[in-house]
Amino acid sequence: MAGRSAGGRLAQPVRFAAVGGVNTATFYACYLPLHRLLPYFTAYSLAFALSMTGSFLLNTYFTYRTRPTWKKFLLFPLTQVTNYGMQSAGLVALVGWCGMNSTLAPLAAAAFALPAGYLVSRRILRPPARAGATAGATAGPAQDAAGQAGAAPVRSGDPA
Repeated sequence: MAGRSAGGRLAQPVRFAAVGGVNTATFYACYLPLHRLLPYFTAYSLAFALSMTGSFLLNTYFTYRTRPTWKKFLLFPLTQVTNYGMQSAGLVALVGWCGMNSTLAPLAAAAFALPAGYLVSRRILRPPARAGATAGATAGPAQDAAGQAGAAPVRSGDPA
């Protein structure tokens, strides 16, 4: 079972990175046409907002293998605040301070923000399992079905 938990721990960040790649492609497909019409930062902000719903659905279903709920959907923008802040700072630094091309800078800024985005989105979309019986009754079965190593504390209280 130890090999399974190590694989589970590695699989989730790999899935997050894959979803990030799809989301980045979606974002970029929105950004490029908007960039022709608007200043780069305005185009960036609009493209970021447009790609967020797809990112939410892919992360809930594929990355964390959990059900999307309205509560998670409404909290999901909080995961993006960190991502947006880091990417925005990176974008401004790369374009304004480093002189990088504003067409390529969003991709470099996205790569920079990836680790923090993973940690925050995991916390919102897949909160840690609670040891209490009430939490296990409401959230446990859906989370246990995901096969995550983090579900072990909840399983220890379940009857075998």
